[in-house]
Amino acid sequence: MKIVVTGAKGFIGKNLCLRLHEIGYSDVHEVDIETTPEQLETALENADFVFHLAGVNRPKDENEYKTGNSDLTQTIISLLGRQAKPASLMISSSTQAEADNPYGVSKASAEAIVEHYGKTHNAPYFIYRFPNVFGKWCRPNYNSFVATFCYNIVNDIEINIHDPSATVTLVYIDDVCKELISLLEAPQGSGHCAVSPTYPTTVGEVADLLYAFKESRETLVTEEVGTGLTRALYSTYLSYFTPQKFSYDVPAYGDERGVFCEMLKTPSAGQFSFFTAHPGITRGGHYHHSKNEKFLVIKGKALFKFEHVISGERHELVTEASTPKVVETVPGWTHDVTNIGDEELIVMLWANEIFDREAPDTVARPL
Repeated sequence: MKIVVTGAKGFIGKNLCLRLHEIGYSDVHEVDIETTPEQLETALENADFVFHLAGVNRPKDENEYKTGNSDLTQTIISLLGRQAKPASLMISSSTQAEADNPYGVSKASAEAIVEHYGKTHNAPYFIYRFPNVFGKWCRPNYNSFVATFCYNIVNDIEINIHDPSATVTLVYIDDVCKELISLLEAPQGSGHCAVSPTYPTTVGEVADLLYAFKESRETLVTEEVGTGLTRALYSTYLSYFTPQKFSYDVPAYGDERGVFCEMLKTPSAGQFSFFTAHPGITRGGHYHHSKNEKFLVIKGKALFKFEHVISGERHELVTEASTPKVVETVPGWTHDVTNIGDEELIVMLWANEIFDREAPDTVARPL
């Protein structure tokens, strides 16, 4: 399949072209602002599918709306119309196509040109009026407030919000790419199409989340970044890091026994940390009423001892890094861990709740 992507060096184009190559489409022709008319004609010759992402939305001269949107689309259509086999065509439009302004008029005109092409040549066509698309590689201080907010917050630059309650609808670049690639595999008829999921939110809510991401390096408390809008915004926020920002320090507390270090805390799923112990050292000697901990030895050899605080029942087990095993603490059982090896013991630890110094649920009771 011969695929042509216009606007290939733009935000959506870069992401889409990368995805196309990843899944095995090798005959992908990338068209950008530097492409000559002759090169464009060659690229479109015998094309099977055209992703028309190129367009103008912030010109120096209003006349560029027409030349960069409707006129360029007409040029592409004219070249495709010469082919014996009509190419499928997707166009990136805008919700502004319904507005009475130069940009909206040029986008509406481009849509009409594509629709006429599809119906005249019996070619599949797909018109997308994207809402606010965000994600990695989007240019800040251009036409995406999310990109601008991310860039500024990462770089300690103040952001300006005129109305925090202003509503916006966002769509994530990965979902856009997934939708567009699906047109190559199983297109569902011609006409106007939409990407899902979309995320209705407000400008203020986006800003609050981005600032929470920034603060997490200090508090170690991360937001719920595994799903939905929070996941997508977090990924986007991270993409504006320079390599110098790829790492950050976390506090570690050391004494004669070894080191204890907290790595990550969550509002609702506990926290991760690790500790070390020198040979012969015992750590712990306490019990919990509700808290659960999971230990995993990742270096060395450890003896875990348990004692029921009421019945006095005792239990011991040995585990070492060569045979990974999770050891759990159980409420009402005091416990400790001893390094019984010849090297430093390193143990990964997850607790189901963030440690609260005011209510630690940790009662000393050495075995």
